[in-house]
Order: sequence, then C-alpha cells, then structure tokens
Amino acid sequence: MILKDKVILITGGSSGIGYSIAEMAKNKGAKVIIAARNRERLDKAAKELSVFPIACDVGNEKHVTECYNTIMKEFGRIDALINNAGFGYFSMLDELDKKRFEEVFNTNVVGAALMAKYAARIFKKQNYGNIVNISSTAGTKGYAGGSAYTATKFALKGMSECWRAELRQHNVRVIHVNPSEVQTDFFVNSGRGKREFNPTKLIGEDIAHAVISALEMNDRGFITELTVFATNPK
Repeated sequence: MILKDKVILITGGSSGIGYSIAEMAKNKGAKVIIAARNRERLDKAAKELSVFPIACDVGNEKHVTECYNTIMKEFGRIDALINNAGFGYFSMLDELDKKRFEEVFNTNVVGAALMAKYAARIFKKQNYGNIVNISSTAGTKGYAGGSAYTATKFALKGMSECWRAELRQHNVRVIHVNPSEVQTDFFVNSGRGKREFNPTKLIGEDIAHAVISALEMNDRGFITELTVFATNPK
C-alpha cells in the first residue's frame, strides 16, 4: 500500500507506540486520525502532529460508532485501522482484582474487537482495508504476575487469526505485531513505576517502523505476524 493520502486510524494514538506510528504515517503523506480517551493529551498530540483527533473509549460501543461516523463524514473512507489502544494490569493469581481484570479485558480485547467490527463493515463495502493489531510478546509466552495482561494478548492473537480467515476474501489484510519491551509510559500507567531510559532497548519509533513497513508491502501480499525484539538489551 502506498501511504500517501490513505486514511489511517490509530487508537491509543496520543502517546507511546501509537504516537510514533501516527508521526511516521503522517510523514509518509497519510491522512492520520488518532483516537484516545484523554481529551487533553489527545488534543496536544494532534496539534503537535497536525493530525485529526477523535475522543473515543474503544470499550464503549457508542463511542466507537460515533468515531466511525465522524471518519466517514470527514474523509469518506478508511484504509487502515491500527488497533493500538491498551494498558497493562499485573498481579499474582491469588491477589487478582476482578474489577481491574475486567477493565483491562474491556480495553485490550473488547475494545479491539469493537474497533475492528465497524472497520470491517466499511472494508467489506470498499473491498479493501488493513487491520494492524498491536499485541505483545506477552501474547506468546506467559509469566508470573501476567495473568490478566497476557490473557488479553493471547486473545488478540486468536481474534487476529479469526478476522484474517473472514476478511481475506474482501482484500483485507490483518497483521498481528508482537513488540517486546518498549520504553513508553506503559509501565508507569500499569502501576509498576518509572524506569530509566535504556538506549539498548526498543522505543516507539522501532515499532512504528515495523508497522509502516508492513503496510507499505504491495497489496498482493501481507505479513500475517511479526515480532520485534531489541538486538542486545543490557
């Protein structure tokens, strides 16, 4: 896909990996829309990047339908959905908090499914589209304390495979991306504290490069799944 003038929606686009993808797509000439819950942070990011902002809680179906109605009114089509919105909750099994467990599932799994549901309806009418699900290496291997977050990423992988089976006949590419640790505000937001910057570990730009490169592949083919590791983290 040639990104110039393509309409690309990025959830969780006001910070971290989503922000980096938005910036790189914009630099490629795409018409970029970023969606996020925090209006103040969303507007700040949109101004910095010169992109179109939509306030949206992906786990709220009313918000999701309003998001797509706005996109179709403003742009008339959508070429790619980057399902990036998500957060982490970490706890040992015997200390799991049911409310927080459900909250992380509502965003990471239900939210991704709702965003893809309404994108798929548009893509099938267009007979064209792209869905990129930003997952995690946590969706490939479990670890102590990761029950909630890891379960959401395993679920996202399963959904990616289902959507791919449903949508290929409509010329829709579903791409699943597994970043390993990326230095963003993710750890702070998950309650695990701030970490010092490590130049040997991944940053948002690295994942953006992987996503944009996958999208730029000629439409006759696509990468079903890719994993990004730091080369030699210290």
